[in-house]
Amino acid sequence: MTGKAERLHLRLDPQQKALLEAASAAAGSSLSMFVLTAATEAAADVLADRRVFLLDEAGWRVFDETLAAPAKDVAGLQELMRTPTLLDEAEPGA
Repeated sequence: MTGKAERLHLRLDPQQKALLEAASAAAGSSLSMFVLTAATEAAADVLADRRVFLLDEAGWRVFDETLAAPAKDVAGLQELMRTPTLLDEAEPGA
């Protein structure tokens, strides 16, 4: 494992800091290690929800058939994709 070279600075209110300090002490961990572990686990959970999903055999069959089906026109989708968004209308450098 390589050494840690990156830093993350957080601003928090006194109640949040006290809560994190109490929890890290209860877990027998340093505050930094407690926050890093909790944040890393939360990040992995968020990303897993977007990459991994489980289906039973019937659900998988429906999913697989849907992926294999030919593409269809969706009413209004082409117009929606041509319509400028707030990001398209933002001024450069704003």
